[in-house]
Amino acid sequence: MRLYAIGDVHGHPDLLRHALDRIEADRAQAGDHTAPVVQIGDLVDRGPDSRSVVQALMDLTERDARVTVLKGNHDNMFARFLETPPQIDPRLRADLTWLHPRLGGLDTLASYGVDPDQPVEQLHAEALRAVQKAHREFLNSLPLSVMHGDCLLVHAGIRPGIAIAQQDPSDLYWIRHEFLDDPRDHGPLVVHGHTPVERVEHHGNRLAIDTGAAYGGPLSAVVIEGRQVFLLTPDGRQELRPDAPA
Repeated sequence: MRLYAIGDVHGHPDLLRHALDRIEADRAQAGDHTAPVVQIGDLVDRGPDSRSVVQALMDLTERDARVTVLKGNHDNMFARFLETPPQIDPRLRADLTWLHPRLGGLDTLASYGVDPDQPVEQLHAEALRAVQKAHREFLNSLPLSVMHGDCLLVHAGIRPGIAIAQQDPSDLYWIRHEFLDDPRDHGPLVVHGHTPVERVEHHGNRLAIDTGAAYGGPLSAVVIEGRQVFLLTPDGRQELRPDAPA
């Protein structure tokens, strides 16, 4: 089975277009126009145009049944801010809110035309007017995981040793070291983003594909065939072997 996956976009529609172009080029080369595509979540925050990313992926999933978009922690924080009253993700550090400059929420609101330089109450009211209902419904509808062949795709990871049906939903978009530091075989290959890496990393039990688009890094796209993994580059496929980042 062939599967395509795209890392964390974080408000970069141009990088998203390039990743999709690389996938289409690989499809043409492989002669396979049926393989699924999964974007691993974190559509929004930090980048220059989160609104366009949400619109592009919403449109893409509506017209192309092959495409699945997962919910990332940043997407969840955005969706919770748009509740009335605005909610704070309980997994977020106590000294932070989604509007903190480190998290990029103000960048996302600015992409919707919201003036970020105003009190929170006014920001929230203006955001409710500016963020179209379809975008809110799309963000709230995003799944937390999807299984394709021998791959389990989630935004952040899983809590090792627990069946996917019994996972704490927030672990799937927040977990870090309890998952990242565990070398055990998880059954399926877990494909995830959330924790940026310099280059795509294949650890045998997991595949990390967030290469830091939020911080000026590339947006990576990969193709997976069974347990073989290839990074998609402008020059074609580059094989990634377990524990050999490329």
